[in-house]
This record gives sequence, structure tokens and C-alpha cells, in this order.
Amino acid sequence: MHRLASIPGGSGAADAGALVEQPAAPVLLLSSADTDLLAVDQLLEREPDLLGVELRGLNLAALTHPAQVDHYLSSTVCHSRLVLVRLLGGRGHWNYGLERLQHWAADHPDRQLLVLAGTEEEELVLAELGTAPVELSIALARCLREGGPRNLRVLLETLQDLLAGGTPQPPVAVHLADPLPHDWRPEPGPRVGVIVYRALLQAGDLALMDATLLALRRAGLSPRALWVSGLREPAVQSGVADLFQREGVETVLCSTSFASVQFEEAGLGAPLWERLGVPVLQLLCSSQPRQRWQASSIGLGPIDLTLQVALPELDGRLTTRIGAFKETVGASGRLAAALQSYQPDPERLAWIAQLTANWISLRQTPAAQRQIALVLANYPTRNSRLANGVGLDTPASTALMLQWLQQDGYALGDGLPADGEALIQALLAGLTNDPESGHRQALDHLPLAAYQSWYRQLPVAARSALESVWGPPETDAGLQPGPGGTPAFPIRGLRFENVVVLIQPERGYDRDPSLSYHSPDLPPTHAYLAQYLWLRQCFGCHAVVHVGKHGNLEWLPGKGLGLSGACFPELALGPMPHLYPFIVNDPGEGSQAKRRSQAVILDHLTPPLGRAGLHGELQLLEVLLDEYWEATQLGSERAGPLRKQLAQRLESLQLPLGPGLELDGRLDAADGYLCELKEAQIRLGLHTYGTLPEQGKLAELLLCLARCPLAQQPGLTQALATDLQLGFDPWADGDDMPLDPADQQRLLAAFGGQSPRRVGDGTALLESRALALVQLELGGQRQEPGGAAEAKALEHLRQELLPRLLACAPAERGAFLRGLGGKRIAAGPSGAPTRGRPDLLPTGRNFYSVDLRGLPTEAAWDLGRRSAELLLELHLQEQGEHLQNLALSVWGTATMRNGGEDIAQTLALLGVRPVWDGPTRRMVDLEVIPLSLLGRPRVDVTLRISGLFRDAFPQLVAWVNRATELVARLEEADAENPLAAAWRREGQSARVYGSAPGAYGAGLQGLIDGGHWEDRGDLGDAFLNWSSWRYDGQAGIEARADRAGLEQRLGAVQVVLHNQDNREHDLLDSDDYYQFQGGLSAAVERVSGQRPALWFGDHSRSARPRLHRLEREFDKVLRSRVLNPRWIGAMQQHGYKGGFEMAASLDYLFAYDASTGCVPDWGYGAICDQWLGDRSVRSFLEQANPWALRDMAERLLEAHHRGLWEGANQNQLEHLRQLVLTSEAKIEQG
Repeated sequence: MHRLASIPGGSGAADAGALVEQPAAPVLLLSSADTDLLAVDQLLEREPDLLGVELRGLNLAALTHPAQVDHYLSSTVCHSRLVLVRLLGGRGHWNYGLERLQHWAADHPDRQLLVLAGTEEEELVLAELGTAPVELSIALARCLREGGPRNLRVLLETLQDLLAGGTPQPPVAVHLADPLPHDWRPEPGPRVGVIVYRALLQAGDLALMDATLLALRRAGLSPRALWVSGLREPAVQSGVADLFQREGVETVLCSTSFASVQFEEAGLGAPLWERLGVPVLQLLCSSQPRQRWQASSIGLGPIDLTLQVALPELDGRLTTRIGAFKETVGASGRLAAALQSYQPDPERLAWIAQLTANWISLRQTPAAQRQIALVLANYPTRNSRLANGVGLDTPASTALMLQWLQQDGYALGDGLPADGEALIQALLAGLTNDPESGHRQALDHLPLAAYQSWYRQLPVAARSALESVWGPPETDAGLQPGPGGTPAFPIRGLRFENVVVLIQPERGYDRDPSLSYHSPDLPPTHAYLAQYLWLRQCFGCHAVVHVGKHGNLEWLPGKGLGLSGACFPELALGPMPHLYPFIVNDPGEGSQAKRRSQAVILDHLTPPLGRAGLHGELQLLEVLLDEYWEATQLGSERAGPLRKQLAQRLESLQLPLGPGLELDGRLDAADGYLCELKEAQIRLGLHTYGTLPEQGKLAELLLCLARCPLAQQPGLTQALATDLQLGFDPWADGDDMPLDPADQQRLLAAFGGQSPRRVGDGTALLESRALALVQLELGGQRQEPGGAAEAKALEHLRQELLPRLLACAPAERGAFLRGLGGKRIAAGPSGAPTRGRPDLLPTGRNFYSVDLRGLPTEAAWDLGRRSAELLLELHLQEQGEHLQNLALSVWGTATMRNGGEDIAQTLALLGVRPVWDGPTRRMVDLEVIPLSLLGRPRVDVTLRISGLFRDAFPQLVAWVNRATELVARLEEADAENPLAAAWRREGQSARVYGSAPGAYGAGLQGLIDGGHWEDRGDLGDAFLNWSSWRYDGQAGIEARADRAGLEQRLGAVQVVLHNQDNREHDLLDSDDYYQFQGGLSAAVERVSGQRPALWFGDHSRSARPRLHRLEREFDKVLRSRVLNPRWIGAMQQHGYKGGFEMAASLDYLFAYDASTGCVPDWGYGAICDQWLGDRSVRSFLEQANPWALRDMAERLLEAHHRGLWEGANQNQLEHLRQLVLTSEAKIEQG
């Protein structure tokens, strides 16, 4: 049942699918731009007979849902002769409507359809959809882009000619002044550039411009405003730059959509903004009314997200807040439509103006007077885990930053810490978040009275949320006696004159264990807000730097985008300039910081990476296998004893070789698995911001970049294989595949030594050769290439890869200092460098994510489809029956990196394929694959999306919901379509679930870190509590609580899958893996009583997706990294942070086991013996991070106590108990 819109195209028209009833007319103008309707209405008011027939107008936002489009066609369009559509954005924004209009036009020869583009790059694609000559449509699109009465008159006269049966010539648009200055005054104050669409001026809509200029002037600034048609044209860019440079603007506030460059060119730079060199802030304008924004947990709709946030990020613009909302301001009798315009929000504009002023203040303040805060994350809130930063030696990086600031003229005084170790020791000597430090001295205090004075001014909604959990400020558990004994909030950190290093406050889950079960949207504590308030009110902070991925501020409850004054990220940080050093391979979580806490990202290099190799017993096993195969081939009597010895070693090593294999099969499988382990890519340390690894690790990292093939350039090892005329691909072929005899002979001739048996053996030989070549290049030496392919690959390395890599260190340091100088940071792409993305380097840029309009990409579909088929084949082999129900964990960060592979995989499992737009190759529709072509049953897929995915990809949620409905309504047999069977049996139900609106996470971390759980059912319960909001409907961006629906879906799940799209980290490097996949597994077991099969998808090489059981992945990570002396030794080189990383890996292993039961028992014993039982490793931990040593000993004891580590012996347990005691003694001694 659909209700009718009271005014066609009014602000509520798209809400809840309201149907549009509009009187018919010969001509219809359907536009994405309200300014088109306003301008046409004004022109027809002055010249009512200009067109000669009646014209109706409507904003396309009123025709969002297919039902609205169908109704409008049957009630209004069917009576028209000519329909003109003007679309901002690509065809995918309104594909269904365009298809239906094409059918309408094709039904009668006298019907005419014109589709005009709002931007130049879409002109040809859209013009070809209409019935008019393409040249004419393009010319009319340009008339509308130029705007103004003269161009509109030409447009309407052309339409009149078309209606009369004429063949009008393409008109030439009258070019108007562009850019056009507005309201420049001789006034005091720093000058700020303002850019607003000229279409608003031409429609007589000055409200946004006037209110923006008023807000800036009230903030003490002198605006220099320009009207522009857009920012893509070189002539406009040149005009803007000339005017702003002449006026000496200190920053720019821009309200235009899109970017000044195309997505494909963005990594090459944005000439307009580079010429100015000042920060550019994006003023958001919501296409929804303010009332809807207030009620929304998302904040901005999908189109606004794409056009006003994601695309402007290509320019390096800083996302701010919504300064105006689209409201219905009247109705046009002529057009029979609502008239809408942007209505400014003075309160939000004042906040934006203050942020602008603060950036200018940062820029103008001399370095010696700037007050800077460096904030270090701390979670879990233990002393073993200070200075969290994924892939980053955060203490060492922070110590370097302090030194750079001092060298650059900042006032830091004497006594700077010499290095990261000294910094950490100084922090630990004071008050931290750890309750053990409660007796230590705080850096400073914020008086309760000062906090209460600020608190009373907060919005009622924010105060209510805080007090509902924490009570009034005076009862906060974080209070302690301050100076003079009055209540105050302590500040944790160090001060070096004008620079402070602070420990980020804890979130509050530690205060009450029940909060981890039931409070996914937990507000921060009063003490949390107090520390950030202290930065602004007491310290006088000019800019804050959150060092390393990631802190918790950007994840506080509130709207996903377009925050309000009651959203907690805004309440904490305020309108303060914010810089964020962040690993380049995590665009999703970095984008969260950009969009929810106005951050400028300073991206940094990954940790050094390299091949794992073999070690210890694995190396001995390889030697024995080599000897055995050689003895077998020679018919030697040694083969029998070696075979027995190998059988014993395989038994003791417990390799995951598959069930039911005879010894020969196990030996063969072990041979292949050793190749896989040997070639695994692992981290060989941590990155220190603004530096490069030492020469040996730099060579291995460079080889990781050179190994991956590009579109026009094979990888280095592939090139070597080509020159040797080998028949296998070292990049794409499986390491366990047997080598062809001819390849064996060629490799023996080239390298000598043992005869290689498998592709992995051959690849290892090529890798050794490639590494030697890379080392020569780094040393400035060159060797005569072995062939043409090698020569070309080395030239690519020499000219492209090596310069980019070497430029990272100075680029990172330079960006840090430029950012704190209030200067522009150039934009750059993001992703995994070792996945064929050398364009991500050099780092030190304000990364952007992905063009939302192009997801999933064709490459993502290709990989997702192949991965889906592989999973189904493996399940069928293992279970003997087709997979019917699957749950998939989907993350926003991975989607940004890989173009939507998880969503493509979901579509493939459902038996649905994308429909691509020809010229742009963007997905514009879906079509069901018939069962006769699919060749197997469909799979019922339930998604658990992350909060970031919900915020960043509402359009993908909508596509999944549409695919689900298409499949669910098919008339197919239950066995062939379990989704349709479930809908027939249970009624319509959702398949996309996630966190509560405004909340993030999966609910397990606090429980496991605090030990507040009894059994796996508790973890499943918490996951259900945190995940039971369904995201369904066409918009796909609002939620409804539906725990019963989630339980019903998970009760049928057979397989829980998570995919990993790169090997720059692994599943024991982050808590997110166990929280999402482990949480899903625990929830399925909690609901159904059955443990699901857990699968791991390795999508790191697009040519070779791999899927295997999660148990095998644990085994691989344990053997290749966690127990690898290469990694352990690398961690020892990073002191405190190295111990931190080791403790974190053990915590994640334990948590994964707690939630899934999939961790091999031997892993605990091996960690106990090889980490804590090894004298050198134990001595390192005692000196560098005794807190981590104690944590690890306690965690292993807990694993034994909870029955996860069943094989512990008494000697190991007693050793661990003694370590706890000795560690505590060491900690107490200081």
C-alpha cells in the first residue's frame, strides 16, 4: 500500500515510497536539480507562452522506488509527447526509470525522450539513451549547465520545434561569467574562498550563499565568494585560482559536488588545489529536509554520499557538516510541482565557519606558538597495550614526530625522549587507563566545575544519553581530587611545553561488564569528553594528531555522516583541525575518520613484508622429504627408514593434510603444504613513520611490490619464468601443483641443487633470483639481464617501483609538518600496495577510497564468481550435498580496497549477475541466471555487515536486497531455491543485518578482554545483541531491530565465511576477524546447537582465489608467522611495541578459539615453549614490556582453565604461574 504525495515532488515524496499524482501535460521536465525547476518556473512566469504547450516538472527524488516510477508512467507520462530527463550522476542513479521511459518512447513513434547529463563526462552515455539526435541532446545539456534565462529560452524553443515535428539544429549555449564574484567587501580578517554553484544564483536562490558569508564574517573572516558552473572545466579552474591567489585566501570552503578531476586521474593530482596550496573544506548540502536528517541515524543519503563526500575526497577536500537542507518552499501551479531550495542551517554553518577559522589560525600561528596534541590509542586499556597503531611502531614514530617538531621551530623545551622506548617509559611513569596506575600522577586535571559549565550547553539528547548510562557528571567514576582537593577529571599523558602526548581515554566498557552484552551504542564517559575538552579549553590546542590506526573517537555513537551537535565525535573533538597518520591499506576505517571527525589522513607505508620461509621442524621435514623422494627415484634402500621417520614426524607435527589419507597421500600433501608455508607473505617488522626499513627488509618489500603483475607488465618472477621458458606461472599457479619434467630440467640447469618437484619449489628458486636482482638494484649495481622479459621488469622496477618506494619516507615526514602548518595535503589513492597497486606510493597523502558509482567492478565480479563456485565445489566434495544456507561477514574497508568482491560473491551464490552499462562499465541492474544455465541450486545468503559498510555503501545494501527479492519471488523448487522456499514458508524476511544505528562493532572484544563470559553461548548472545538490526528496503540505509529474524536466519546456516583480500596482514593481526567471523559462528551455535563449518577465503591473488577451512588458516598463520623466528626476531627489534604485537596475536588466537573452537591445541603449547619458554625471547619481554609478558602468561593459563588448551602439562603451567609472579615483581620495581 503506497500513500500519495500531497504535492508532486515535495520533500516527503520519496519517503516511504509515496506515489506521485501529477496532472498530465505534453511536456515533462524531470530533473535531479531543483534549480532547473525554479529557473524554468520563473522564466515561464515572465513568458507564459514561450513553449506553447503545458509543461510539468518534477524532481527525480520523487521517483526513487520502482513502484513510484511505474505509477507515474501509467498516470502522467502516458499522456505526454516529450519527456526531458536531466540526471546528475550516471545512469545507475536512476536506471529503472530510464529503462521504463525508453520502453515508453519505443511504444509510439510520436513520443520523444531526451536524456541530458549534468556533467560533461556523462554527456554521450546519457544522450544515447534518448530518441533525439545525440548532438542535439549534448547541446541542450550544455545549455542547462550554463543556465540563465537566455539558455533556458533556447532550450524551450528547441523543445517547441521538436513538438512541431521539426529537426532543430544543436544550439550553441550562451556562456556566462564563470567564475563570478559575489559580495566582496573591504573588511578585516583572514580571507577565505567560498565556492557555490552558479545555478542557485540563476534560480534566484541566494539563501545558502548569504548565510554562509554571514557565518564566516561572524567568525572574524573575510569571505571571497565565487559562483561557478562547476569545477571540472580548465578555464573555470584557472579563473578560480587566479582570483583566489590574487586575494591571498588562506583556505577554501567549497559546496560543489563531484571533484575537479576524474576518478581515473585523481592519483596524478588536482591542479587547481595544488596551485592554491591551502586546505579545502567541503560544505555539505543535504538533498533531504532537515526533519528527516534529524530522525536519521545515517545522516546523508546514498546520492549525497557519492556526490558530496566520496567524489570530493578525490580533491583532498575535508568533509565538514551539512550547512543546508532541501526544503519545500512552495508550489508551482504552472509546473504542478513542489518547488524546493536549500535552506541554510545557521547553527551548522557556524560550526563550519569555526572549523574554517581554526584551520586559518593554525596556518597563521608561528610554529613556536602552536599548541599541538599527539594522541595515542590504548585498547585494551592495559599497560601492555599503550600506543596502538596497526602496522606502526607507534612509540618510535611519535618520538620521531616530537623531534621533527622541535627541529621545525616548535617549542618543546628540553628533555625530549630519545626514542620510543623512553617515551613509553615516561608515559607509564604517570597515570594511564590501567587501574594499576591509579596511584600515579596525572598530567593535569579539568575541574568538574569547568566541565559542568560546558556540559550544561550540550543538546538535551546528548545529555540524556550520557546520564542514562553514566549519571550526572558529578557521579562519574573517573573523577578524582584535583588541585585543592576539588573534584576533577585527570588528564593522562606528557607535556613538552607546547606539545602534549596524551593517552586516549577508555570508552567505558571496563566499568560494567554488562555493557559489553547490551550496549552497542554506549556513549563515552564524562571523563572521556573531559580530556578532549581540556585540550580545547585549558591547553588551547591548535591541532590534534591521532597517531596510527586507529583510535576510538571516530567510532563514537552518532550519525554516520553529516553529524549533528548531539553526535559524540563532534562533542568530543569540536571544530578542531585533525590529522591522522594511517596505514595506506585501510581506506575504510580511514574514511570513517575523515567523514566523522574531519580528519586529514597522512597515509603511511605498510610494515616490511617478505616470504616466511621454513624453520625448525618444518625445515627438517623438507630436508627429509627431499632425501626420501631422491632415494625413491634412485631405488635406494634408505627409502624405507626415511619413510618411517617421515611418518613419525608427520604424526608429531599435526599438519592439516586432510582426513583419511594413506601415508603416500599425506607425504604428497605435506610436500605441497610446505611449499605454501614457505611462500607465505608475512610481516617482517613494523613501520616507523617517516622512515624506510633497513636495506635487507627494504629489498624484500620491494620484491613484494615487483612480484605482482600489472596490466601491461608481468611480475618479476613471471618475467624470469618467461625467459627460462617455464610452463608454469609463479604468480597464478598453486604452490602444491607438481612440476612438469621439462620445467624440472630447465630449473636444474638454471639453478642447480636439488631437483624441484612442485610449482612452489620452482617459485622459491625464482624468488631467490629475483631477490638477488633487487638487492643489486638497491645497491646501485646492475647485472646483465638473463633475457628480454627480465630486462623489461627490471627497468619497470628501476623507473617506477623503486623511486616511489624511496620517496615514502620524506613524503611522510613532509606531510606531517605541512599538515601542522595548516597547508594542503595532496590526495592519493588507497589500498594494498602488494596487490598490484604501486600507484599508492609514495605515501604521505590524504587518501581517498573508491568511486561508489562503480561497485561492484567487473574485476570484482570475476573473482567473486570464481570464488563462489570454488566454495560450492569444496562443500559438495566435503559434505556430499549442495550448500543451501551461508552467512558471510562483509566489511567496508575490504570493499573499498577490492571493488566489492564480497558483494559479487553474494550475487553469484544467489544466482544473480550484474548488468553493466556499456560505456562506463558500471553496474546498473541485476538479472537472474536461469537454473538451466546456473547448473546448481541457489544459496540463501545472510550478510552481517559492519557499521562502516552500512555508512559507506548504502547502495550496495540496496542491491543485495533487490537481488534477494528477485530470487525469493522465483517459482522454483525448494531444493533448487532455498531462499524462495524460506520466504514461502516463513514470509518475507531480511538477509542483511548489522549493528544498531549509529553504533559499530560486534560485541565480543570487551567480554573477552575482561573475561566476562562463561561459555561460547555468552559470546553468541552478545553478538546477537549487537547485530540484530535488519537493513532492508530500496534505500537500504535505515534499520529495524529484529533479533528474532536474525536468529531464524542463523538457525539455518551451514557455513560461515569470511574473505581476506590481501596478505599484508593476517587474521591474528586484528580483533575484527574473531569478532565478526567468530561472533557469527558462536551465534549460529547458540541458536541452532550446531557448530557451522567455517571457511576462509584468500582473495589476495585475483588470478588464484583460494578457499579452505578456517582450521587450516590458523595452522598456516601459526607456522608461517606466529612461531616463525623471522617474525619473532623482528618484533624484538621494536621493543615495547614488539611485545605489544606478540601479546595481541595471542589474545586474538585465544578469542578466535573461544568463539569457534577451531584453534589447534598444539598452538598454545608451541607459543608457551617458543615464546615464553625461550630464554632470549623471555628476557626481551621482561626488559621491553613485562606487562605483555604477564598478560601472555595469564592468557595461556586462562586458555587451560577454560578447556581451550587441553594438552598443557604441569611443567608448562607451573612455568606460566612463575612468570606471572616474576613479571609482577618486575613491574612493581619499575
